[in-house]
Amino acid sequence: MLLVVLLLLTSGSKLIAQNKSSSDLKDFKISIEKTDNGIKMYSLQGSAWINLNFRLADNKTQVIDEYGMTETGKPDSDKSPNLADYLFCITKTKDRIILTGIEGTAWRELSFILPKNGKQTINQYGMTD
Repeated sequence: MLLVVLLLLTSGSKLIAQNKSSSDLKDFKISIEKTDNGIKMYSLQGSAWINLNFRLADNKTQVIDEYGMTETGKPDSDKSPNLADYLFCITKTKDRIILTGIEGTAWRELSFILPKNGKQTINQYGMTD
């Protein structure tokens, strides 16, 4: 009986911690498209940039934040309260896109198949329509 109570208390505290951190996230929405020439990204909400186009060789990574392409370890520029505060890596493989959330996302990793000219929309919580 004591074991069951401890398990319930432990799992309950984890849920509270997750809810608190996810409520601190600011809204962003990005559409990702795989093209013949690389990756096209469209910011639909929460970013200073409107679209990004870049070549990305298979198994190479590009870091993205609310201001566009960046690098990890780069000092933060002035943050705007009107923008989401996020940082993630995008990696392209032959048929997949792998996103690694570093900051401002509820997800640590998203991985999905994206065929050429295919599109996927993401936000701070994961994949969306």
